Amino acid sequence: MVASAPAWDRFAHWPVLRARLGLLALVLLLVAAALTPIGEREDKVETKSFVENLAPGQSAKDGAERPRDDDLVLYDHAIARIRKGENYYDFIVAEHRRANYPVRPGFTVRLPTLAYIEAWIGEPGQIVAAIVLMFAVLLAWWRRLGEEPGGEQKRRLLTLAFLFLGVALGLNRYYFVLHELWSGTLLALAFGLHRVRADGTGRWGAALAVAALALAIREHALPFVLLMAAMAFWRRDWREGAAWSALVAAFLVALSVHHHVIAAQVLPSDPPSASWLGLRGLSGWLSNIVMSSNLRFLPGWLAGPAVVLMMAGWANWRSPAGAFGTLLFLGYGLAFMIAGRADNFYWGAEIAPAMFIGLAFASRAVKSLIVAAFPGLLDDDPSEASA
Repeated sequence: MVASAPAWDRFAHWPVLRARLGLLALVLLLVAAALTPIGEREDKVETKSFVENLAPGQSAKDGAERPRDDDLVLYDHAIARIRKGENYYDFIVAEHRRANYPVRPGFTVRLPTLAYIEAWIGEPGQIVAAIVLMFAVLLAWWRRLGEEPGGEQKRRLLTLAFLFLGVALGLNRYYFVLHELWSGTLLALAFGLHRVRADGTGRWGAALAVAALALAIREHALPFVLLMAAMAFWRRDWREGAAWSALVAAFLVALSVHHHVIAAQVLPSDPPSASWLGLRGLSGWLSNIVMSSNLRFLPGWLAGPAVVLMMAGWANWRSPAGAFGTLLFLGYGLAFMIAGRADNFYWGAEIAPAMFIGLAFASRAVKSLIVAAFPGLLDDDPSEASA
């Protein structure tokens, strides 16, 4: 155990046996991640530069735009028809059939929230919204880190740099119609806005409102809301727990209405969707995060271990943010191992933006495990005790 280590450095305070087992598990996970194939690597996405994303009309070097993926074309058509004054539920099932996409079960048909928002603000508005949202996430986390153990100035700057890498994908205009892109960035904002006071009560109003929008865009945000409720009840903050629970109840009612409207239009001839019970194991978790983030530009043997190091950083961060993030990302990771096909990798965008924060704590996590596992092997630098 490293006596001089700060209280937020979880691994540094582990007894020798636990630290050695933790270090062994980390090494095995890193090796497995390096050897695990990352799915859908053939999808070579040419993400535009920051400047190109801010300048509509700028084309690629040869002047040709990348052809739209089929599912993005479907969302493009929905937005275009809403702009013409049509009602989403009057045409969306027909659009799915025309694109050879299933309409059974109702989860295959997206909620209309994002289509209406993007039809209303147009592409210029989408660009402005993406920029504002990105800076809102960075600002929210800058402030939260200033109030969290372990958020000292040096690590605060490093954390914001990694977080920028996570949220910068939201500036890619090619994916503006993708629901997970917006929902995941909104969850990163809601996470950054939330606070836990010293007495265990939360400051949650702004986080609740932002998470509600994320949930209205994509139902995959529901685990975030459920965990917020569970953590609030765990702290005995009944008021906050009730607020998050009320959001869950309201959403389930809205989702039921959505499914009812879609089900009324389903024909016996409509084929059901392929099973989402993918059981892809470690590959499912790593692939979803890598392929839905800027890690996809790295070779698989580097990208996979980077995801594991993110989790090590989060797990080592003993703080309200660290505890919530660890449970959240492990929960989604387990879900990705069990559910989802290879072509559902974009689900990872629900959590990928905020996961990058873990990289700022990763080196400390590895060092602390080594020092705790083998006392005296590395000299503990007192100057780093509060870093």
